[in-house]
Amino acid sequence: MLESIKEAVCFWNKSLKEQNLVKWTSGNVSYRDPETGYVTIKPSGVAFDQLTPEKMVVVDLEGTVIEGEYQPSVDTQSHLYTYREMPAINSIVHTHSPFATSFAIRGVDLPTYTTTGANLFGERVKCTEFAIIGEAEIGKQIVKYIGQSSAILLRNHGVFTVGATIEKAIKAAVILEETAEYAHYATLHNPEIPVLDGKIVAASHQFYQTSYGQK
Repeated sequence: MLESIKEAVCFWNKSLKEQNLVKWTSGNVSYRDPETGYVTIKPSGVAFDQLTPEKMVVVDLEGTVIEGEYQPSVDTQSHLYTYREMPAINSIVHTHSPFATSFAIRGVDLPTYTTTGANLFGERVKCTEFAIIGEAEIGKQIVKYIGQSSAILLRNHGVFTVGATIEKAIKAAVILEETAEYAHYATLHNPEIPVLDGKIVAASHQFYQTSYGQK
């Protein structure tokens, strides 16, 4: 069942490590199949190097395992809550990428200093309230704070990004870490450096959403 989707979810989970967005076994990628509504997600506690398509777990939107021998990620309930509340979203990515997570540890939003950040995230990436791992609480924070952005910072924990496709959710995770790194170094030299003007952010975001890439 969903063999091509399991292959894709496995591939993109492995890519998190290659992009230096995760370490050890933390972090995950999930995808909701628009046809069946089933969600494919990484198994809990399995090293990224050991992942195979056969180890991916398929669940329904209530969390019942449809296929798979492994226990799904501990973040599964939060993914499912987000999917139920955000029907336009078909992929969720969770990382602990270091620069973005440093903002989450401080409990502060990541302001937009670059046009690249404006393209994907608008005026800022919001930092949520603290949430316990394992149930739907993280999903509730995602839905509450993400707005029109494609990313949130989870207080004292890490990063969640969303997208209509896996590629878009992964891209948001990669670009978020890039923009957080640039913001970190820039503010080391000038803590009072101004953020991008709101009009520039809005124009950049609109142009990117309507004109960037192939149609």
